[in-house]
Amino acid sequence: MTTVEKIKHGLAELKKNGAEYADARFFPSRQTESITFLQGNLKECKSSASMGIGVRVLYAGAWGFASSSSTENLTSIFESAFENARSASRRAAFPVKLADRLPVSAKYVSPREIDPFDVQIADKLDFLRNIDKILEAKYVAQRISYITSDKQEIIFIDSDGSHIEKNICDTFAGMKIIGVEADGNSQERSFELGGNGFGTRGWEAVIKDNVFDRNAERILGELSQLLSAPQAPKDTRSVILLPGIMFLQTHEVIGHALELDRILGYELSYAGGSFVKLKDFGNLRYGSDKLTVRADATLPNSPGSYGYDDDGVECKNTVLIEKGILKNAITSRQTVVEANEKAGRKIFNGSGGCARASDFNRVPLERMTNINIDVGDDGSLNDIISNTEKGIVLDGARSWSIGSNREQFHFACEIGWLVEDGKKKGVVKNPTYSSDTIPFWRSLTAVGDATTAELVYVPNCGKGLPNQQMYLGHLIPVCKFDNISIGK
Repeated sequence: MTTVEKIKHGLAELKKNGAEYADARFFPSRQTESITFLQGNLKECKSSASMGIGVRVLYAGAWGFASSSSTENLTSIFESAFENARSASRRAAFPVKLADRLPVSAKYVSPREIDPFDVQIADKLDFLRNIDKILEAKYVAQRISYITSDKQEIIFIDSDGSHIEKNICDTFAGMKIIGVEADGNSQERSFELGGNGFGTRGWEAVIKDNVFDRNAERILGELSQLLSAPQAPKDTRSVILLPGIMFLQTHEVIGHALELDRILGYELSYAGGSFVKLKDFGNLRYGSDKLTVRADATLPNSPGSYGYDDDGVECKNTVLIEKGILKNAITSRQTVVEANEKAGRKIFNGSGGCARASDFNRVPLERMTNINIDVGDDGSLNDIISNTEKGIVLDGARSWSIGSNREQFHFACEIGWLVEDGKKKGVVKNPTYSSDTIPFWRSLTAVGDATTAELVYVPNCGKGLPNQQMYLGHLIPVCKFDNISIGK
């Protein structure tokens, strides 16, 4: 028998032995590659190749899991997962039940024109050397540039008859420059490869339209201004967030706050739980009526688009917040059933297709897909600035602090531009802003049009213990919030 046939046989045996449900995620191949330049020197050039299988078994309302980097003894992996489920069933506080879904037979291939693993290492080194030369300047104390690629082949099979094959390739790249002021403090500007949610995400995304050359020149000029810029003020004003910081604002206090396992109290690592309660769905005014947020894994091209989740559920476009009102959450087959029972009402109609694991040796968790904000009708960035009496335009995430239940936050940005009487003024350094979460989103007064929107790639979203680093994206327009505390 082939490996796939053995997996199907093993799942069938588990059902015969009393398992309610079982699935397997088989990785025939996973390739990763990372290249980093520091100060014009090759700091890192590494690659890896792996394979493996992870098996989940649901027995008497409890999960069991086992994994291995070898498929030579599949029987022992299935037996271990089953025994782990039986042991867990004796301690299960709330029996696991899965939302219904039809078995699926499907294939998904992420869009790409040039497979990054078909590109010669020498060509990638030449690319980074060229970028490093552009970034070289007397006032630049440190230069960093990198390219990371990841290609996964995944076969999902379950005891209900699903068989899903996925081939997903992601390419991430970025650069950062750091300068030192006369007093010894540092300033920085950075750029990360992103997109628009369409097109492709192979090697061609890195080299098209000289995107790195153009942005290298831009961040050089902005760092030069920062090194002689005045300190950002400490006061209250409108903040106009560009996608380079708006993505993190969305990620931390909408995305993570709306993960249903966190809301149910199962996820407490990395800034704890969530202030959101089950009673809030359909009732809580999360933001102003200009705020519509969706979990959209159907975008053609994003690290947060993956065809089918690790429950075998097809990717969906789910409205989380509609015109400011909380409607839905980031969900899986398991959590929607438990949430509906605990709430005593039907909040969720089914899984949102958001169960994902970072590798074969990790269990699926509720994870963000593409958590996007719908574009608005308030025009371009210049239109928003021209309608702002006293404000600050902010970009670049430098540091952040989140409340234990994401009920508040404090962000430090790389750069700011003051706005006075509808005009953009000079650069200011060390800008920060902070607020309680709900009052902040309710203060949203302007959302930019499609010309202001960018898809920001996130290659390092951490969650769970043991930790799982996940890939996703945020398609985000420019947004303005009024009466926000800055510089405190």
